[in-house]
Amino acid sequence: MTNVIEIRTEDESEGRTTLDALCLEGAQRMLHSALQAEVADYLERHRDARGDDGRALITRHGKARPRQVTSGTGTMTVEAPRVRDRREGHRFTSAILPPYMRRTPKVAEVLPVLYLRGLSTGDFGPALTSLLGKDATAGLSPTAITRLTAQWQHDYEQFRGRSFQGRRYAYLFADGVHFRIRLEEDRLCTLVLIGVREDGKKELVAVEDGYRESAESWMSVLRSLQERGLDAPLLAIGDGALGFWKALRDVWPQAAEQRCWVHRTANVLDKLPKRLQPRAKKHLHEIFQAETKEVAEEEVRSFVKEYEQRYPKAVASLVKDEEKLLTFYDFPAAHWMTIRSTNVIESAFATVKLRQRVTKGAGTRTRGLTMAYQLLAMAEKRWRAIRSPYLVQHVLDGTKFLDGSPEQDVKDGERAA
Repeated sequence: MTNVIEIRTEDESEGRTTLDALCLEGAQRMLHSALQAEVADYLERHRDARGDDGRALITRHGKARPRQVTSGTGTMTVEAPRVRDRREGHRFTSAILPPYMRRTPKVAEVLPVLYLRGLSTGDFGPALTSLLGKDATAGLSPTAITRLTAQWQHDYEQFRGRSFQGRRYAYLFADGVHFRIRLEEDRLCTLVLIGVREDGKKELVAVEDGYRESAESWMSVLRSLQERGLDAPLLAIGDGALGFWKALRDVWPQAAEQRCWVHRTANVLDKLPKRLQPRAKKHLHEIFQAETKEVAEEEVRSFVKEYEQRYPKAVASLVKDEEKLLTFYDFPAAHWMTIRSTNVIESAFATVKLRQRVTKGAGTRTRGLTMAYQLLAMAEKRWRAIRSPYLVQHVLDGTKFLDGSPEQDVKDGERAA
């Protein structure tokens, strides 16, 4: 016999538990258990810490005052366990529920999204109540929201003026992301740069206003970075249509160039009939997924031979930047998947773009830039390091690579053979 458990989601006013309330209760219990386990682990790890009198220096110390915490499931009341640590210079701080936290990071991420979509300060209450329950707006009065947005603006200005002295990026991704501005005719073109640091981690480098991704706009961005101490990256990655490339050659002519294969594939396919696009797409993938540059070049010639006579524009779109489409072969094979496209920027903005399609967008260019920065800064916390991050240091140290392997290793292998 199959047991069926029926969960009713009727109104709480009738004395029954709704599904939302059940989820919230479960989340509250899980949080309580996690906090207790965290404290128990801390006490166990330091159980040998004793004073001169032999008494334990670290003990439980009751509970903190109740506070409301808003999460994706709603707002819950939490009484966090406290710990007394009598060792000099030590203090227990919960990693799960830091002091003064009132909103989980996911909820905090909702706020700039709502603001970017054009909500006024007075609209936050109804919006968050609808999303997260009646207690979600605690501490989010219009005045508090105004202070919060002022802080976002301050954070963005600090980001724009920070120093790059002593910082190095092996790879630099560039793209222009467009937003609608409700109170202006022109769309906002946000120029975005993301770099890969020495430790292999991706980092937001620049978020600036640009005019249709022009060379002059990019020049202003790169000059500013250079003046603040940023050296040339080893490789820059971007769409072939960007004014970025002219600016790059003027500011950092020594940087190698890699055209984005995602953009280029879309451009080539756009010049072919739909019936041929699946076959052509497979062929393009065979080019940039080839194990060596020589094989990739052979695949390019094969593509040209098949489509040149009837679809010269598609072929021209591929071969005009052939050399710069295959630059990635001069870098570690473990990094190829990352450095042959600007997906790191595209994916970070995917959610924002989706919301922009159904709204009128931010009210001003300043608000749009500030919120774009906030959303990217939040996304940055979830970015993964590049594969085989230790190889980034080799790239920065000047190691030459041939078809993804260190050139010296290839030569040693040839001599041994």
